[in-house]
Amino acid sequence: MSDDNLSADLHFYFDPICPFAWMTSKWARLVAEQRHYTVDWRFICLRVVNENVDYDAQFPPEYRAFHLSGMKLLRVSAAVRAAHGRAKVGDFYAALGAEIWDSDRRWADPASLDLVQPLLTKLGLPAELSEALENDAFDEVLREETREALGLTGKDVGTPILHFQPPDGAAFFGPVISRLPNRQEALELWEHVVGLARFAGFSELKRSLRELPQLRALGVSEDEIGVQEDWHGGSRKLKK
Repeated sequence: MSDDNLSADLHFYFDPICPFAWMTSKWARLVAEQRHYTVDWRFICLRVVNENVDYDAQFPPEYRAFHLSGMKLLRVSAAVRAAHGRAKVGDFYAALGAEIWDSDRRWADPASLDLVQPLLTKLGLPAELSEALENDAFDEVLREETREALGLTGKDVGTPILHFQPPDGAAFFGPVISRLPNRQEALELWEHVVGLARFAGFSELKRSLRELPQLRALGVSEDEIGVQEDWHGGSRKLKK
């Protein structure tokens, strides 16, 4: 992959359509700020991860369009990176995630010109970059980077994937969190997660019960606890 950034302390692979990735990204920013880590924001596309999956059998009915929206937003992210450098990807993801997940906007397809163009303008980026939404020119970049992410962890994972101290440091899926820790808790959680991941023999620690994330777009405020759901294989669709 061109313009590789192996000097960053953390590679964070995200799909902007994943609410859990967004929550984890906010935690990672809290840690990075306090530890003075540099973060390279990279792409893992859920539409690519699931391109051979039977959506009707595995996911709720809205997931196909949901994942396609994420792919379109990643196309714009790739266009931002290609034209304006890697650092701008983190800025764009921060603005995008806040608008999608931390606002009271009525839910609609976020992969729209009405949402993306004002965010680009606010960041001082050309609004024309939004044309990438419907342009597949960056799809091979997304596929390559998704393969890269899955090569670090194996294929039976979702988003996000974190790679600490690349190229030889620990890589892991998650953590999947539904609440944003405070600054001290963020560091404590980081030490536990990285400590586990660094042990070469560690494979998995998991439970399928998840709370709906504390995100206003999902109807859960910062002082509420979301309803608990039982997820199967990364999906809320119950087994028959």
